[in-house]
Amino acid sequence: MLAEAAAEAARIARGVRPEQLGEPTPCTEFDARALVNHWVLYTSHGLEHRARRTELPGELTARDFTADADWAEAYAAQLDRGVAAWADPAAWAGEVDLGGMTVPAGSVARMLVMELLLHGWDVARTTGQRVAVSEELGALLLAVVEENVELFRQYGGFADPVAVPADAPVLDRALAASGRDPYRAA
Repeated sequence: MLAEAAAEAARIARGVRPEQLGEPTPCTEFDARALVNHWVLYTSHGLEHRARRTELPGELTARDFTADADWAEAYAAQLDRGVAAWADPAAWAGEVDLGGMTVPAGSVARMLVMELLLHGWDVARTTGQRVAVSEELGALLLAVVEENVELFRQYGGFADPVAVPADAPVLDRALAASGRDPYRAA
């Protein structure tokens, strides 16, 4: 599931055109450039560093990844490194320190899938793209959103839920549960 989510994120990144980086996003505190930089940092570099239990270097947290013309390819390559790090069974053992709070490694991996896909959707929506995931991955995303909804709302990561039909596709239900409107025009 992690590999599928990473592949979809890489596909979306490759579809971002430079002139779109100043556009507003569904994440109102970020324009597209800031959102992409956040997404790249935490879903590719963070993916690898969480698996290895290492800190993100300070130079990465201040970096404008989009300043490099080939940022999307670099992001895809870093995603591959992150997925490879999680392929080691040791990455799934024990807990991961998330800034003073320890969380089981499997839960961290699930949250990374969520970050890949929710911010992937935000980037896709901003740049006129669509997110395509398997039903299985969509169901995982919905489960992770539901598991974390109160925590993320408490810290402003999710807005209030959006109403969608009960028979809406599972990806749409996951987006709506996180406060994203899958049916509103971009």
